[in-house]
Amino acid sequence: MSEETPPVDEMHYEQLAQDALRGVIRSALERAAGPGGIPGAHHFYVTFKTRAPGVSVPPDILAKYPDEMTVVLQHQYWDLKVEQSRFSVMLKFGGMPKVLAMPYTAVTRFYDPSVQFLLQFEPPATIEEIAAEIAATEPDETPPPAGGDDTPKVVSLDQFRKK
Repeated sequence: MSEETPPVDEMHYEQLAQDALRGVIRSALERAAGPGGIPGAHHFYVTFKTRAPGVSVPPDILAKYPDEMTVVLQHQYWDLKVEQSRFSVMLKFGGMPKVLAMPYTAVTRFYDPSVQFLLQFEPPATIEEIAAEIAATEPDETPPPAGGDDTPKVVSLDQFRKK
């Protein structure tokens, strides 16, 4: 019995779908940033990875939320700026205004409880994970074992696994 190789998705449909759904977040935030603010009873819970590439969070907030954070956009938010690939917003923490900025790729969850609308995404790689992956793919400086080509070869499959 011969095993067939599964087809390779060179179109990357899963990533295209994720990008399109992140466009829904951008559109919702664009409406919230407009002159009328968030319409009706709508409000947003936005969960994001605080150490994802491109995220800007004040150090005291990052110390409190070193991995993930959820912010609520409802009544008290200011200066919501929505761009093509990222957004920023000012929120108050302990009465002090703080600006948070993040790319949509850092968002792992977008929820509007007023209508039970939820989008959930695969968590992005953190800066530490990206650095570790780069380090793992750099050539090893150790010399090859003596013995020629007949020695067994070990290949790690970690770099090919989906994260």
